[in-house]
Amino acid sequence: MQPELEPLSPSISVFVSQTHRFNTDTILLAHFAAPKRGEKCADFGTGCGAIPLIWLARYEPAQICGVEIQPDACELVRQSAEHCGVADRLRVLNLDLRQLDQTKPRDPWLENCDLISCNPPYKAQGTGIENPEQGKRIARHEETCTMEDVARAAASCLRYGGRMCLCQRPERLTDIFTTLCANGLEPKRLRFVQACVGKAPKLFLLQARKNGQPGGLLVEPPLILHNEDGTFTREMLEIYGNYKEGH
Repeated sequence: MQPELEPLSPSISVFVSQTHRFNTDTILLAHFAAPKRGEKCADFGTGCGAIPLIWLARYEPAQICGVEIQPDACELVRQSAEHCGVADRLRVLNLDLRQLDQTKPRDPWLENCDLISCNPPYKAQGTGIENPEQGKRIARHEETCTMEDVARAAASCLRYGGRMCLCQRPERLTDIFTTLCANGLEPKRLRFVQACVGKAPKLFLLQARKNGQPGGLLVEPPLILHNEDGTFTREMLEIYGNYKEGH
């Protein structure tokens, strides 16, 4: 099947394929990790490049580097960047995250980043039912990179005080905190995501700072996705902005 063009805003769209798509978690992380004007950013495991493109549609980062191990996903990002006229601010590198902290000299786009995001595989090695399709399996299971690999790579690319943002399942909270701290990334902001009031969280969003002082974790009010009647809450509608799921 040919890639499809999915609009993110009136001026920015993303090419997606049957294997490389994005979902609500992607949009939530892009919003939570919003870059500041002029910042140098990276997105690890960028897939089709939805997070960098959302950032370019809504914010004003100076540049964004997507890092992706799958060549077909990298090609989607390149096509999107050219189509939207943002190739001067968005580039993608077909690299293995596990090699980033060993690569010298590193690509200038990955040196001293202000912000790095990552929507990592949710399933730890050896857990859950693995998808037979390799592309989807890599995205969902820690087959090609673990959280330790992500944390180590982020720490090597961030400037002092730079931010690392990610999303994960609540059952991974303890090992995520432990892994980040072991790599000099101190958790500073935490927000749980609930489908509706009264339901247990299904996701958390986390920001950590490189070389941050221990302690001072801010736990924000939970993000509620749906009202009692199943419609999106006002905050979710604001987060979606010009993009509405299912349009």
